[in-house]
Amino acid sequence: MTTPAPTDAAATPTLTQTLLSRRMLICIVTGFSSGLPLYYVYTLIPAWLRTEKIDLATIGLFSLIGLPYAWKFLWSPLMDRYTPPQFGRRRGWMLITQLLLLLTMGFMGSFSPQDTFWPIVYLSVAIAFLSASQDIVLDAFRREILPDRELGLGNSIHVNAYRIAGLIPGSLALILADHLSWFWVYWSVAIFMLPGLIMTLVVSEPEVRTPPPASLKEAVTDPFKEFFTRLGWRQALLILAFMFLYKLGDNMATALSTPFYIDLGFNLSEIGIVAKNAALWPMIIGGMVGGILMLRIGINRALWLFGLVQIVTILGFAALAQVGNSLWMLALVIALEYLGVGLGTAAFVAFIARSTHPAYTATQLALFTALAALPRTLANATTGFIVEGATETNNPWIWQLMTWTGFPTTGLGWYDFFLVCTALAVPGMLLLPKVAPWHQRDVA
Repeated sequence: MTTPAPTDAAATPTLTQTLLSRRMLICIVTGFSSGLPLYYVYTLIPAWLRTEKIDLATIGLFSLIGLPYAWKFLWSPLMDRYTPPQFGRRRGWMLITQLLLLLTMGFMGSFSPQDTFWPIVYLSVAIAFLSASQDIVLDAFRREILPDRELGLGNSIHVNAYRIAGLIPGSLALILADHLSWFWVYWSVAIFMLPGLIMTLVVSEPEVRTPPPASLKEAVTDPFKEFFTRLGWRQALLILAFMFLYKLGDNMATALSTPFYIDLGFNLSEIGIVAKNAALWPMIIGGMVGGILMLRIGINRALWLFGLVQIVTILGFAALAQVGNSLWMLALVIALEYLGVGLGTAAFVAFIARSTHPAYTATQLALFTALAALPRTLANATTGFIVEGATETNNPWIWQLMTWTGFPTTGLGWYDFFLVCTALAVPGMLLLPKVAPWHQRDVA
């Protein structure tokens, strides 16, 4: 299996040829390998902690372990500059991170949240760091094998596989947890890192269109200089603001989704079977339709249309909070949410990839995706307090801080929380006329 660097000057392939190309197959595997550890951190661990009677405020703060996703641009120049032995610059780092992820993810089940909480925190941070590092090199690898016109479809397929991977820690693991010990549950999830490892071993290193940085200093400074020089300071800052805001409301709405379902009275098997699998076909269909549409209408218009769908689907969570324990309503809300979020994410990731320069793929992609992950990490850390509030007994220092700043110590509850999330999804949409004008088409 080879992965030659594409040339945009080559004859344009048909839709069928594009869909069945080896590049799209690779996008499936990169998406799955990228999504598995992230959903492990953001879905499986919170569910585990909640079943072990850890309070919502602590679980919300636990999302701070995702800070490596927001700061990965700090060490991405190292992965651009240095090449591990044997496997090349991209494949070498892919192999290292994937192997370590398999081992650390499996080892998590050796601990108990009630007895060894801090070791769980440290190991979770290590997994998040390795996952963020894998994302750096997988994003660069994918960008280097996809021509510009295939960015929308390739990233749609990547996002689809990314979310399919979420069914392993978010569905299969929860079902297994009703029958097996958490030790075996975690190893069962970790073994799904093997497809990524196998892909890394069989693909070839992408052809280098531009030489790697000659020094670490160049690897650190040149990507930032190029971005601001190419676009100008004003446009560059608007694009960065858009990257921060576009997924803010959506990320907050889904931050505590599994604890939300548990609080509504659904058991783990119901969540695993209904809540997670109800997302599968809408996600696949929406992602594929979105990717094909982006070949037709371009990334800009997709950001507008898919962003609107994404906002509307957040309101489904508010409706579910009002209805309560209803399996059919749960399935409907989750199906619509995955449809909207899948569409929005596919267009957003394609936009991020398009904003990079081929000479600085890893570092610029790391910076942009880290910026997009920042609200997921920082804002999500407050979600537990927004929903549940804080008390002087359970969270004394948080309670004092909230009292001192005038922030309400009583929670909003789930319904009002999701209305806030809907409102927070609007500012990013308001920047679209400046960063992705409706009438501006993609360059083939």
